[in-house]
Amino acid sequence: MDSAVFLLLVLLSAGTLLQVLATDGVTALYGETITIPCNGEAPAPDDLMFIKWKYEKDDGSPGDLLIKQARSDEPTVQATDDYAQRVSINDKFSLLITQASLKDQKTFTCMVVSETNLMEFPVSVLVHKKPTSVEIMDKSEVLQKDKPVTLGTCVASDANPTATITWKKNGKPLVADGKAVVITPSMKLDPATGLSTTSSTLQYAATKEDVGAVFACVSTHELTTQETELEPFPIHYPSEKVSLQIMTKGPIVEGDNVTLKCHADGNPPPSSYFFHIKGQKLLVENSDTYTLPAISREAAGEYKCSLADNEKMEASQTIDVSYLDLSLSPTGKVVKTVGDTLSLKMEKEASGDVKVSWTKNGKTVKEPEFSRLTYADAGVYVCEVSVTGLTQRQSFELVVEGKPVITSLTKHRADDAQHKVLTCEADGVPEPSFQWSINNTNEESSYINGKAIHKITVVPRVNLTVTCSVSNKLGEDVKTINVSSVFKDEIENKGSQEDSEDQAKLIVGVVAGLLIAAAVVGLIYWLYMKNSRQGSWKTGEKEVGTSEESKKLEENNHTV
Repeated sequence: MDSAVFLLLVLLSAGTLLQVLATDGVTALYGETITIPCNGEAPAPDDLMFIKWKYEKDDGSPGDLLIKQARSDEPTVQATDDYAQRVSINDKFSLLITQASLKDQKTFTCMVVSETNLMEFPVSVLVHKKPTSVEIMDKSEVLQKDKPVTLGTCVASDANPTATITWKKNGKPLVADGKAVVITPSMKLDPATGLSTTSSTLQYAATKEDVGAVFACVSTHELTTQETELEPFPIHYPSEKVSLQIMTKGPIVEGDNVTLKCHADGNPPPSSYFFHIKGQKLLVENSDTYTLPAISREAAGEYKCSLADNEKMEASQTIDVSYLDLSLSPTGKVVKTVGDTLSLKMEKEASGDVKVSWTKNGKTVKEPEFSRLTYADAGVYVCEVSVTGLTQRQSFELVVEGKPVITSLTKHRADDAQHKVLTCEADGVPEPSFQWSINNTNEESSYINGKAIHKITVVPRVNLTVTCSVSNKLGEDVKTINVSSVFKDEIENKGSQEDSEDQAKLIVGVVAGLLIAAAVVGLIYWLYMKNSRQGSWKTGEKEVGTSEESKKLEENNHTV
């Protein structure tokens, strides 16, 4: 018999009381070393004899692990199963079990035997393990609007105790309702290790508002909480509305290429459409556009497009085509004779209100009327008509021809008084040529708008009659002018100067005679007045004058 057992029996027979304390608990980590304290690692009694560790087998029977004598440094391993290589004891009499597994979830008892007492301290062991990984399997590519789709299965593997899995959307918990949200949990145990793997499958019926939503699964375990997120899912939904767009910017003009684009709001968008073009239904695959090349005014009207798989979903647009026609008569170069008439005809046809403008030689004018042509009517005329987005122009060049007519023939003396300048002016188209009947110098000529001017400088030595002749292909005209000699003009100027001097002298003489006559009349008048006074004296006495009066009278007579 084992000595320790023999000693134990002796103690029991001697009346030693066996005391069993309440069970403590220890939680260990899977794969780590389990430390099971004996009596909470309280100091051993002074009369300690030995300490023994044992455990309760699966069938309820006790199993010895090891014994440590108080007077021995090394414990004695009593286990014969896999514990034989895994158990040991430390200096505080705690039991150490390496490579913890779920099989170690038992009750271990520390027996403390002293000379006076025998106590047992049972300890219950639990082994915990957090999930090895938390991942989402079988992820869906897309979600469907209003249709449950398996979004994925969240798996928390190899845990103890079992992990709990929940789902979130945009950070808020998803609650199963059996319709839009269906959550199916499951759990399985590994028969070899006893570890559990928890799974949770989420089925979700999306809405359009779920575009960009972030789904996540959350694994909750006593040792940790782990969260795994999914990238946002594309949301597929059928088209509910179709629209037709005209891609051409601005008004559509006859001759433009017009592109129609059919758009549906489904996701993914349809790949094929029907375009209804003037009673014809055209299928366009792998594209959403159709181009009308070089559209004409006859192509204006209603256009439609519809889904290839649902023609009831359609849209329409009305196309208005702007057009403008202009006809002008005459055009090009028009040659007319002065005095003629010219009939002008302008016709226009357009899709809207037309704006008409005229220019002559680049300047704005009213619509021209030519009842009797003049040289001033000549020029380049442009008619411009326009509607929204369109402009048309037609033009003609009017040339007014006529035989030349001299309108003026003049002369004047040059500034140096030694020459005379003759100027001949004439109207005519084509430009007329000038002929003079006198030799000349310093010719000057100009021709503007059918008016020709020709100047010559001459030195006539005698009086002459000078002829100006103008001509072009249509005829000629002649005029004459009398031109005096420049030398005769000088003699006449001198004679005129002498006559002027004689006239001045005559005027001076006349003025002097008038002054003398006035003095004589004054004297006579004075004498008359004097005699009149003497005849009026009443005394009748002989008038005897003084010597002074006689002298004054004599002086006056000498002065006259």
